[in-house]
Amino acid sequence: MFLEPQETMPQTSVVFSSILGPSCSGQVPPGMGERGSGASSSGDLVFQEGRLISGSLEALMEHLVPTVDYYPDRTYIFTFLLSSRVFIPPHDLLARVGQICLEQRQQLETGSEKAKLKSFSAKIVQLLKEWTEAFPYDFQDEKAMAELKTITHRVTQCDEENGTVKKAIAQMTQSLLLSLAARSQLQELRDKLRSPAMDKGSVLKTKPPATQKDILGVCCDPLVLAQQLTHIELERVSSIHPEDLMQIVSHMDSRDKHRCRGDLTKTYSLEAYDNWFNCLSMLVATEVCRVVKKKHRTRMLEFFIDVARECFNIGNFNSMMAIISGMNLSPVARLKKTWSKVKTAKFDVLEHHMDPSSNFCNYRTALQGATQRSQMANSSREKIVIPVFNLFVKDIYFLHKIHTNHLPNGHVNFKKFWEISRQIHEFMTWTQVECPFEKDKKIQNYLLTAPIYSEEALFIASFESEGPENHMEKDSWKTLRTTLLNRA
Repeated sequence: MFLEPQETMPQTSVVFSSILGPSCSGQVPPGMGERGSGASSSGDLVFQEGRLISGSLEALMEHLVPTVDYYPDRTYIFTFLLSSRVFIPPHDLLARVGQICLEQRQQLETGSEKAKLKSFSAKIVQLLKEWTEAFPYDFQDEKAMAELKTITHRVTQCDEENGTVKKAIAQMTQSLLLSLAARSQLQELRDKLRSPAMDKGSVLKTKPPATQKDILGVCCDPLVLAQQLTHIELERVSSIHPEDLMQIVSHMDSRDKHRCRGDLTKTYSLEAYDNWFNCLSMLVATEVCRVVKKKHRTRMLEFFIDVARECFNIGNFNSMMAIISGMNLSPVARLKKTWSKVKTAKFDVLEHHMDPSSNFCNYRTALQGATQRSQMANSSREKIVIPVFNLFVKDIYFLHKIHTNHLPNGHVNFKKFWEISRQIHEFMTWTQVECPFEKDKKIQNYLLTAPIYSEEALFIASFESEGPENHMEKDSWKTLRTTLLNRA
């Protein structure tokens, strides 16, 4: 699995989208979710300063379902539908929603408010519409789709006169089926895509073939390459959905008793994007190590430093971090004679931004600045924010890890899930930005299909460029050559 939590727990992001409620300071207070001053109880729901902070799962489910005089806040709908899957599979939640709806309908039919039945039905359809739009892939499950049909059939019976509700249900169902079809087609396309080749056949050669291009032969403008990397980032991150990110919580919770249908697909979406980071890092290292002449290697390093800087300026922190990681891999970092010729001032600035000390404080400050720029943006270029994905994943994981799902009284710690939902919603807002840069198929094809050396091949190429300098390197070099010759 791509996520490997470290001993030091990252703090949560200090900037949140205002869409999901009041702003919150960086790390969630240790006492999150506990009843404190200003807390009030409404049945099995507990509010603090007007904000829901905890409740029994049953009460939270009832709070989701509209009544004649009530419709849930959209932020609550999103947050509860997102977080509920930690406790109950979507199809079971949908079944319970249907049961609550049926009970309310029966009360209206037998009481004095039968005239309000149509209004109630319209609210139920609106809830289902928001659910299918926000989390369409919950309905890949045949059980969930069957429950949806059961509820909509009951609701349709309440509006047989003019068919307004029936028409709304038909439109909702059509949109849902289109979303599911689009995801299915995307999955098929992903399966067909060839993963980057691992060039192992020519690693013992002192020179690459004369016809073999390098990145500079395809694109020598750092800004253009940074823009094409941003294109790839936005295309790939757009395949991640809120419920995919919630797998970080449900997959890693040892107390989780269920696994939602389609978990493997959702995990694949996260790992596929994380794999892109690793491939880009290895591509950078390959491009540097396979260059024979020191002068050209120096130029290659300086080029990638400039590309990383342009990524930073754009707000593409994920590609920037991948490039820096590639240049910090041992086969590249050990090329001391090459690095001695590089003007490293710009690289030092980049490394300062990605300094891991104080929980990546410098990066988080830069991310906050990019987020503020995005919120006030007048153009698509200013809206781009692509965070370092692995750090975002760890933030979500540790937010889940250090706060319990349930309080001592058995209530769901909903304040915790407000915070997780807030961060995921902000991330999803960033992924929906349309890339403003013109797509260059030639450059993107190279970035996605160029041969990438294995770690073993990188070391061999590195040692061929600059020989081993100490006994440890000499032993490693001798072992590598022997291994490859025996393999051949």
